Amino acid sequence: MTEKNKTHKGILSWEGKKTFLLGENGEVYFENEKIWGGYLDHWKGQSVYGRLLPQRDYEDNLPIVIIWPNVPETETPFVELYYNERLVKYWASSLGHNAINVNGQIFNYSHLLNENEIISAEEYFFRPAVGEFAPSPNNNAFEVLEDGRVHYDKFGRNFMRTIHVVRVEGLDTNHLSQVYCRELEVIHSTKPNPKSPEKYPDFNHFTRSCSTIIRDGLNEIGLKKIKGIFPLDLFVNSAHHFLKTEGLSTRIYKKSQLKVAEAPPSAMTPLLNFRNRLKQKQLPYEN
Repeated sequence: MTEKNKTHKGILSWEGKKTFLLGENGEVYFENEKIWGGYLDHWKGQSVYGRLLPQRDYEDNLPIVIIWPNVPETETPFVELYYNERLVKYWASSLGHNAINVNGQIFNYSHLLNENEIISAEEYFFRPAVGEFAPSPNNNAFEVLEDGRVHYDKFGRNFMRTIHVVRVEGLDTNHLSQVYCRELEVIHSTKPNPKSPEKYPDFNHFTRSCSTIIRDGLNEIGLKKIKGIFPLDLFVNSAHHFLKTEGLSTRIYKKSQLKVAEAPPSAMTPLLNFRNRLKQKQLPYEN
């Protein structure tokens, strides 16, 4: 493992104009890099992990540091289905979003070709609003600048939205991972439309979306009763069936949005299938 992708553990510290991670034996990490203020707002003085990303910030051309909480990992195989509340400034986010975590690998499906990917939990939830991940200073949203630099406005999802989680233990995670890897291969082997090469040409809100691909994968490993076309409906319906399926251990909770200046509060989307309304009221959220 090179120093560039090595993970360090320490106390997130801010002394004068210096920000850094202080290791348990006095080691100092990332003192020459810029640590995003959003991390300091939420985790200053706490034990965290950090590493360098390959991207650089636009102001000083320094490597970007990603920081995430020190949360104990589990060795028990698990699946987490996510319902991300909607981003209020983007119409494409009007229905929210689904992603699924299988043993620490988050499978994300999207109408944008490059967002169909497997991504680590720390990058999915906690990327900083720095460099290409940040919103543009001109419009506080996505923008390609005249000099070619891009502001994707795509930083850590937990800084951008509240995320609803159903965590399940007892599923066939190896089979499920194989199914979702196969779907990514299908997507990236599909010939793009020359008029919109950045988009996945077979994306369809009703038949081929983040929600339906995840749903079909769960159906394929034997959970035939799970239904849902849109993000909140799929989340509610899946959580209901996980709770009712013998042999599964299920938790439901929220990862509340970590408020930062770069993102307005997210918002819930409506349930579009009235049959899921009672199921939603019955979900035993922990928080």
